[in-house]
Amino acid sequence: MTTDKSEPRTRTDVEKALLGGATYRSLGEQKLSPAEERFERARRTTGLWLAPLVAIVFLALPLDMAAKQQTLAGILLGVIVLWITEPIPIPVSGFIGVAAIVLLGVAPATDALAPFGSSTVFTFIGAFILAQAMLKYGLARRFAFFILSLPGVGGSTVKLIAAFGAVTCLLSAFVSNTATVAMLLPTALGLLAVIAKMLQDRGLVAEDFDPLRLRVGAALVLMLAYGASVGGLLTPVGSPPNLIGRGLIEKATGEKISFAQWTATAVPICLLMFVVLAVVLMLLNRPEIRRIEGVEEYVRSERAEMGRMSRAEINTLIAFGCTVALWIFPGVVALIVDTGIPLPFVGELKESVYDTVSGRLNEGVVAVLGAALLFVLPVNWGRREYTLNWSDAARIDWGTIMLFGTGIIFGSLLEDTGLAKTIGESSSDALGLGSQFAITAFAVVLAIVVSETTSNTASAAVVVPIIIPIAMAAGVDPFVPALAATFAASFGFMLPVSTPQNAIAYGSGVVPITTMIRSGIVFDICGGLIILLLLPVMVAITGIGG
Repeated sequence: MTTDKSEPRTRTDVEKALLGGATYRSLGEQKLSPAEERFERARRTTGLWLAPLVAIVFLALPLDMAAKQQTLAGILLGVIVLWITEPIPIPVSGFIGVAAIVLLGVAPATDALAPFGSSTVFTFIGAFILAQAMLKYGLARRFAFFILSLPGVGGSTVKLIAAFGAVTCLLSAFVSNTATVAMLLPTALGLLAVIAKMLQDRGLVAEDFDPLRLRVGAALVLMLAYGASVGGLLTPVGSPPNLIGRGLIEKATGEKISFAQWTATAVPICLLMFVVLAVVLMLLNRPEIRRIEGVEEYVRSERAEMGRMSRAEINTLIAFGCTVALWIFPGVVALIVDTGIPLPFVGELKESVYDTVSGRLNEGVVAVLGAALLFVLPVNWGRREYTLNWSDAARIDWGTIMLFGTGIIFGSLLEDTGLAKTIGESSSDALGLGSQFAITAFAVVLAIVVSETTSNTASAAVVVPIIIPIAMAAGVDPFVPALAATFAASFGFMLPVSTPQNAIAYGSGVVPITTMIRSGIVFDICGGLIILLLLPVMVAITGIGG
């Protein structure tokens, strides 16, 4: 989507230079150097022959393991190669793996495809439709400018970058990380244009300077990309790896993780991550100027142009609010039960009340009900026009939903065939992992490394099923290590290929590859340490999984 739009004011040359590069580019469309283009072609071409070769060679090895385990392992290795090299779209790679599972007799089609009917898939669908409405009607952008208009925010580069990061985190807790970054990037570049023009007017930069090379711009855009990944950890629906990891953990441990429990556990972790992220970006990309002028006027003009909230925005806010309230309500009931607060009319039936509420307010059911409101709340009753129509819903990221289903399929079959147990026992013996801390550390490192080279969704689908049996083989409760792997799967900040958010930031032209690598590796390390040290504490405090 392009960001240039007709406005009553005339853009400066600096604004045109920046906003002209604000077109959203997917990873396959971003501008790469000739060397990067050669690497991408070689990477994708290699995957076409390497994936089947790896699978066939593994299947032919005389290994001492059950036939179905070896077949599943060979298929999974081939799919992982396809996910890393991306010769074909990642969801299609998952489909090929599922087809191979059935064709080679690992599982019958009915069993293999069952995860596509799980409630978590419907949670994805409902959440994505709600996010689509927020993006279509600009509700998320309105929220961003509201935060940026708060007193004092627009006068300091540090406060501006921190506030912009906070907006990104909060939005990405409910809206796709990629969509959040794509939507807010034009706003970031508009803010950068104001700062760049001020630097030019004050003579602080050369007359022919390149606004794309400003350090403040790199800090702002990286805050946008990285902040989305941090905010995506706040809720179970914030990022696909969350739902995949949660589903695998619940299946393996039998412990349910409610929306409220997840959020209560994640908030302190994400808050600390955000503070560390801000410090890292400010130190490594120190802004050229601290005090700025003109940003507040820019924000005011943009808010004035948006005008009052439309009926469609109000409808979207109603549907979103109802959905979140119903997601949280079972957690409130659980809190009442735990604290012994008397419930009217139920006497000693507190536990059954909670079971009934949590069972009927299933997150998948709540998500599709909330999304359904968008198709019945009218924007023009006379013409029978509603907030969304099906063509809007058809634009959601169905590929991610399909990839989630295939990830759950592989995770389930790893357990059902006993392959996960085999991997866990052999890994535990080979690595000498015998404590919760050691296994959690291994889980965090493995998830971050894998997420640097493949999608975060695929990273969670691969790493979590490996970590669970490793913990079980060592006699350790797998809950914390598996949850740590789930959190760490949303990392991968070093390269444009690590996440779509990184690709968008790099494609903007504001973030050089060296800057992304330097900032990304430092935050990978800091974030990994936060997960390793703070997550076990939060799990103990909130009682999640207990």
